[in-house]
Amino acid sequence: MIYSLISSRNPLIPNNLTIQKPPSKPSLSPLRPIHCCLPQNPKNIVNKPSRPHTHPLNRVIITLNQVPPNNTKEKKVYDERRGSQEMLVLCGFGYWVQGFRCFPWLALNFHMAHNLNLHPSTLQLVQNSGNLPMVAKPLYGVLSDALYIGGAHRIPYISIGVLLQVLSWGLLALIPVAGEALPSLMACVLLSNFGASITEVAKDALIAEYGQKNKINGLQSYAFMGLAAGGILGNFLGGFFLLKTQQPKFLFLVFTALLSLQLAISLATREDSLGLPQLSNLNLVRKSISGSIRKQYSDLMMAISEESICGPLTWIVASISMVPILSGSIFCYQTQCLNLDPSIIGMSRVTGQLMLLSMTVLYDRFWKNIPMRKLIGTVQILYASSLLLDLFLVKQINLKLQIPNEVFALCFSGLAETIAQFKLLPFQVLFASLAPPGCEGSLTSFLASALCLSSMVSGFLGVGLASLLGITYADYSSLPVGIGIQFLAALMPLWWLFQVPSSQTVTEKEKKRGRSKRTRRNRRVGRVVFGSVCVYRRERESEARR
Repeated sequence: MIYSLISSRNPLIPNNLTIQKPPSKPSLSPLRPIHCCLPQNPKNIVNKPSRPHTHPLNRVIITLNQVPPNNTKEKKVYDERRGSQEMLVLCGFGYWVQGFRCFPWLALNFHMAHNLNLHPSTLQLVQNSGNLPMVAKPLYGVLSDALYIGGAHRIPYISIGVLLQVLSWGLLALIPVAGEALPSLMACVLLSNFGASITEVAKDALIAEYGQKNKINGLQSYAFMGLAAGGILGNFLGGFFLLKTQQPKFLFLVFTALLSLQLAISLATREDSLGLPQLSNLNLVRKSISGSIRKQYSDLMMAISEESICGPLTWIVASISMVPILSGSIFCYQTQCLNLDPSIIGMSRVTGQLMLLSMTVLYDRFWKNIPMRKLIGTVQILYASSLLLDLFLVKQINLKLQIPNEVFALCFSGLAETIAQFKLLPFQVLFASLAPPGCEGSLTSFLASALCLSSMVSGFLGVGLASLLGITYADYSSLPVGIGIQFLAALMPLWWLFQVPSSQTVTEKEKKRGRSKRTRRNRRVGRVVFGSVCVYRRERESEARR
């Protein structure tokens, strides 16, 4: 309706509406007028203006209180910018803390080696057995995808995992008995890794889902940068404080304070501000918890069975699990035979993390355009060669080259571990891009669990190899033979390198092919997805409603 008069008492409150020229100066009114064009209709005009209008379309100024300001685009940009900032704080600091976990773990390793006097094989067995909760990561991923807590399904799991870590490291820092007996120490380690695994699964799924929603590929590179930055500072400060204080409990207490800060950040962040899909209570048919988990498990198995995912996953798991790692024996040899102090061990890890950070930046800038098969083959050869560097230290070849043990350990001791960590990055980027919608947490957690299980198998093989060769804290004469076996085992995965995609172009084709298969399957069963709640209906029922 078009009214004829505007109140002269208050020009901001329209009593009527008339056809007039738009104001020459911008109005100071908080209500933004809406300019539109309507055809002239004399029937709707009560008082026609004295000035005739010659144009068939007349500009009408409508000022209504119920019309919201026309700032939808600006608000969307603001919300996206705010969500990206909160995402950066939450996940950036979270991955940094995850890399900083080497800070208390360095102290824990020295505590077990020097205060508890554990055997090298026992030390390595404790290290690998403590990772048992991480094997169950697929379960955490399925729960994260299927079950919402308070309308969100990522950040609540991050908070739960951080809380468990606060409890475990807090017990080791504040209760002396917890770190003196091996059973209580093992219980705290298991609780810490249980919480860390839940947090890692939720963060990996969060950045995978956020990257797919905003069409940002390669967020895992920035996650690796955060991990490397945390590892650099953690190893540096860990070796320094451990050398100065000789009190591992002080390092446990500092890390507990950092975890408390991470917990506060996660509790203050709302998942809906990140722009992720939320659970709706309207027009949803809720399934039972067991039904949701079974459905999510079925989707995960279907995604893993795809050739584009199954082949690379098989290769990376086999390439890790078949190499026996002698990390416990090497660590005890460096600290007991070579008498390297904690600062040297910590600084060697700092050097490795600096190299990891540099390699991650180079990958994000240049190397991700290299064919994946060629890149992974080169990295595997470098990894096998870096294992032989420990042989230089054991045989004291570095002294013949006028290189002191401290300098050699500082520069090359952590190189093999660094290359092994970097080898995982291309696969994490690949699987994150191939994750089906709604299955991000399940697939990324399955990958993390498979990698963790393969590293545990590698560690157990190392324990068996050390026992078979007779490597003890008093006899390291067979350690060179074990290093040679490591080198040969690391070269074997090159024989089935064809399982790795040759290029990113092939990966994109396989991704589209996999999505078409899932689409056909969903059409057959009539799958309708609302957030994380799936409603099933038959195709005949759908056609009947139409």
